[in-house]
Amino acid sequence: MASDQGRRALVVRGGWEGHAPVEATELFIPFLEKNGFEVRRADSPAPYADASYMSGVDLVVQCYTMGTIQPDELKGLEAAIRAGTGMAGWHGGIADSYRNSSDYLHLIGGQFACHPGKHPDEQEGTQADNFVPYTVNLLPEAAGHPITAGLTDFDLVTEQYWVLTDAYIDVLATTTQKVRPWDPWHREVTSPALWTRRWGEGRIFVTTPGHSLDVLQHDSVRTIIERGMLWASR
Repeated sequence: MASDQGRRALVVRGGWEGHAPVEATELFIPFLEKNGFEVRRADSPAPYADASYMSGVDLVVQCYTMGTIQPDELKGLEAAIRAGTGMAGWHGGIADSYRNSSDYLHLIGGQFACHPGKHPDEQEGTQADNFVPYTVNLLPEAAGHPITAGLTDFDLVTEQYWVLTDAYIDVLATTTQKVRPWDPWHREVTSPALWTRRWGEGRIFVTTPGHSLDVLQHDSVRTIIERGMLWASR
């Protein structure tokens, strides 16, 4: 993809430290700069409330798991996206942000519900208790999309997100939660693993893999995130 000069990106990172928000976003900032973005880093969603500043932001990259967002911050973010600012993120940094706000959920179109883990007898009380093998399945209709073109299904061993979503998302990839003997559900559940959303003049990109740095550095995951950021940008 050709780079455009003079674009501005706001990287908002923080919240739960288990997702290494600083280290994770630093993986992608050089890519943004190489593609002509001037990057500002923020450790809270406070800049969203500055309407004058946000009007000049072409892309928001958010890695902020849980935490809270104030009404004026969310109002500013939504207004900016509606006017053409793009938003991109991965994993809990976008799909498990600001649990205090149903309006944020409405904006993003999907919310983390759980990540079913290993058999209880195999769990040791660490993050790895939730690391399971699964496949990300790219949908045939996404074969020509600029985010997924040329990619194929791929396997990961990490958290597998079960997400709650609405019908106003464009799904590019899914993942299916199997039924295991110790699970309480009785049939397989397929969740979006990669989706986009149009909001006013703006674009939103979400992918659910990305719990840890090694997952973000997986060739397919990294490619999807890099392309997704460019796709979402104004």
